[in-house]
Amino acid sequence: MTISMYQASVPVLIRQLEAVSAFLGKAEDYAEEQGLDAQELLDGKLAPDMLAFPRQIQIMTDMAKGGGARLAGQEAPAYADDETSFAQLRERIAKTVAYLNTLSATDIDGSEERDIVLKIAGNEMPFKGQAYLLGFVLPNVFFHATAAYAILRNKGVPLGKRDFLGGV
Repeated sequence: MTISMYQASVPVLIRQLEAVSAFLGKAEDYAEEQGLDAQELLDGKLAPDMLAFPRQIQIMTDMAKGGGARLAGQEAPAYADDETSFAQLRERIAKTVAYLNTLSATDIDGSEERDIVLKIAGNEMPFKGQAYLLGFVLPNVFFHATAAYAILRNKGVPLGKRDFLGGV
Protein backbone atom coordinates (compact mmCIF):
# COMPACT_ATOMS: atom_id res chain seq x y z
CA MET A 1 0.00 0.00 0.00
CA THR A 2 1.30 3.44 -0.85
CA ILE A 3 0.84 6.67 1.02
CA SER A 4 -0.35 9.71 -0.88
CA MET A 5 1.06 13.21 -0.67
CA TYR A 6 -2.19 14.32 0.93
CA GLN A 7 -2.04 11.59 3.59
CA ALA A 8 1.58 12.47 4.34
CA SER A 9 0.85 16.17 4.67
CA VAL A 10 -2.50 17.64 5.70
CA PRO A 11 -3.60 15.09 8.35
CA VAL A 12 -0.08 14.97 9.83
CA LEU A 13 0.16 18.76 9.99
CA ILE A 14 -3.30 19.14 11.50
CA ARG A 15 -2.62 16.52 14.17
CA GLN A 16 0.57 18.26 15.25
CA LEU A 17 -0.99 21.72 15.21
CA GLU A 18 -3.89 20.50 17.35
CA ALA A 19 -1.47 18.85 19.78
CA VAL A 20 0.48 22.09 20.13
CA SER A 21 -2.72 24.06 20.63
CA ALA A 22 -3.74 21.68 23.41
CA PHE A 23 -0.43 22.01 25.22
CA LEU A 24 -0.60 25.79 24.90
CA GLY A 25 -3.90 25.53 26.74
CA LYS A 26 -2.20 23.48 29.44
CA ALA A 27 0.55 26.11 29.70
CA GLU A 28 -2.01 28.87 30.10
CA ASP A 29 -3.81 26.87 32.81
CA TYR A 30 -0.49 26.14 34.54
CA ALA A 31 0.42 29.83 34.66
CA GLU A 32 -2.94 30.68 36.19
CA GLU A 33 -2.81 27.83 38.73
CA GLN A 34 0.74 28.75 39.78
CA GLY A 35 0.06 32.48 39.91
CA LEU A 36 2.64 33.11 37.19
CA ASP A 37 2.55 35.90 34.70
CA ALA A 38 1.94 34.09 31.39
CA GLN A 39 4.47 36.48 29.84
CA GLU A 40 7.20 34.60 31.70
CA LEU A 41 6.33 31.51 29.66
CA LEU A 42 5.86 33.46 26.44
CA ASP A 43 9.30 35.06 26.82
CA GLY A 44 10.85 31.61 27.25
CA LYS A 45 13.93 30.47 25.36
CA LEU A 46 16.31 27.56 25.87
CA ALA A 47 19.38 29.53 24.78
CA PRO A 48 20.12 33.25 24.54
CA ASP A 49 20.30 33.20 20.74
CA MET A 50 17.07 31.23 20.34
CA LEU A 51 13.83 32.70 19.05
CA ALA A 52 11.28 33.31 21.80
CA PHE A 53 8.23 31.14 22.25
CA PRO A 54 5.74 33.06 20.05
CA ARG A 55 8.12 32.90 17.07
CA GLN A 56 8.28 29.11 17.42
CA ILE A 57 4.50 28.95 16.98
CA GLN A 58 4.47 31.55 14.21
CA ILE A 59 7.12 29.72 12.19
CA MET A 60 5.45 26.35 12.80
CA THR A 61 2.12 27.63 11.48
CA ASP A 62 3.78 29.41 8.55
CA MET A 63 5.49 26.15 7.58
CA ALA A 64 2.24 24.19 7.83
CA LYS A 65 0.05 26.60 5.85
CA GLY A 66 2.79 27.40 3.35
CA GLY A 67 3.56 23.74 2.86
CA GLY A 68 -0.04 22.82 2.22
CA ALA A 69 -0.56 25.80 -0.07
CA ARG A 70 2.54 25.22 -2.18
CA LEU A 71 1.79 21.52 -2.59
CA ALA A 72 -1.72 22.47 -3.73
CA GLY A 73 -0.40 25.17 -6.07
CA GLN A 74 -2.12 27.90 -4.06
CA GLU A 75 -1.14 31.12 -2.32
CA ALA A 76 -0.92 30.68 1.46
CA PRO A 77 -2.85 33.03 3.73
CA ALA A 78 -0.66 35.71 5.32
CA TYR A 79 -0.62 36.39 9.05
CA ALA A 80 0.76 39.49 10.78
CA ASP A 81 3.06 37.69 13.29
CA ASP A 82 1.83 39.94 16.10
CA GLU A 83 0.54 37.41 18.64
CA THR A 84 1.41 38.23 22.24
CA SER A 85 -0.73 35.78 24.25
CA PHE A 86 -1.51 32.09 24.43
CA ALA A 87 -5.06 32.81 23.27
CA GLN A 88 -3.79 34.65 20.19
CA LEU A 89 -1.32 31.87 19.41
CA ARG A 90 -4.06 29.26 19.74
CA GLU A 91 -6.25 31.34 17.41
CA ARG A 92 -3.39 31.42 14.88
CA ILE A 93 -3.16 27.65 15.08
CA ALA A 94 -6.94 27.35 14.65
CA LYS A 95 -6.81 29.58 11.54
CA THR A 96 -4.05 27.39 10.14
CA VAL A 97 -6.01 24.20 10.79
CA ALA A 98 -9.09 25.77 9.20
CA TYR A 99 -7.05 26.64 6.11
CA LEU A 100 -5.52 23.17 5.89
CA ASN A 101 -9.01 21.70 6.15
CA THR A 102 -9.89 23.50 2.89
CA LEU A 103 -7.26 21.46 1.06
CA SER A 104 -8.35 18.14 -0.38
CA ALA A 105 -6.58 15.07 -1.64
CA THR A 106 -7.46 16.25 -5.14
CA ASP A 107 -5.53 19.48 -4.48
CA ILE A 108 -2.37 17.80 -3.20
CA ASP A 109 -2.09 14.28 -4.59
CA GLY A 110 0.18 14.23 -7.61
CA SER A 111 2.35 17.05 -6.29
CA GLU A 112 5.40 14.82 -5.79
CA GLU A 113 7.19 16.36 -8.79
CA ARG A 114 5.72 19.88 -8.54
CA ASP A 115 8.44 22.53 -8.77
CA ILE A 116 8.57 24.62 -5.62
CA VAL A 117 11.05 27.45 -5.22
CA LEU A 118 11.44 29.23 -1.88
CA LYS A 119 13.25 32.51 -1.51
CA ILE A 120 14.97 32.70 1.86
CA ALA A 121 17.36 35.51 2.75
CA GLY A 122 17.73 36.37 -0.92
CA ASN A 123 18.60 32.82 -1.91
CA GLU A 124 16.45 30.51 -3.98
CA MET A 125 15.85 27.00 -2.68
CA PRO A 126 14.39 24.76 -5.39
CA PHE A 127 12.49 21.61 -4.45
CA LYS A 128 10.29 18.97 -5.97
CA GLY A 129 7.06 18.54 -4.04
CA GLN A 130 7.87 15.30 -2.24
CA ALA A 131 11.35 16.45 -1.19
CA TYR A 132 9.85 19.76 -0.04
CA LEU A 133 7.28 18.01 2.15
CA LEU A 134 9.51 15.30 3.58
CA GLY A 135 12.80 17.20 3.81
CA PHE A 136 11.67 20.73 4.63
CA VAL A 137 8.05 21.22 5.72
CA LEU A 138 7.60 18.30 8.11
CA PRO A 139 11.04 18.62 9.75
CA ASN A 140 10.49 22.36 10.28
CA VAL A 141 7.00 21.89 11.75
CA PHE A 142 8.26 19.22 14.14
CA PHE A 143 11.39 21.23 15.02
CA HIS A 144 9.38 24.29 16.06
CA ALA A 145 6.72 22.20 17.81
CA THR A 146 9.52 20.49 19.74
CA ALA A 147 11.16 23.81 20.60
CA ALA A 148 7.84 25.16 21.91
CA TYR A 149 7.27 21.98 23.93
CA ALA A 150 10.81 22.09 25.36
CA ILE A 151 10.52 25.76 26.34
CA LEU A 152 7.33 25.07 28.26
CA ARG A 153 8.77 21.93 29.92
CA ASN A 154 11.83 23.94 30.91
CA LYS A 155 9.52 26.50 32.54
CA GLY A 156 7.85 23.75 34.59
CA VAL A 157 4.68 23.16 32.58
CA PRO A 158 3.70 19.53 33.28
CA LEU A 159 3.67 18.15 29.74
CA GLY A 160 4.49 14.66 28.60
CA LYS A 161 5.08 12.75 25.40
CA ARG A 162 1.35 12.17 24.90
CA ASP A 163 0.82 15.94 24.97
CA PHE A 164 3.35 16.37 22.18
CA LEU A 165 1.96 13.52 20.09
CA GLY A 166 -1.65 14.60 20.45
CA GLY A 167 -4.44 12.34 19.25
CA VAL A 168 -2.35 9.27 18.52
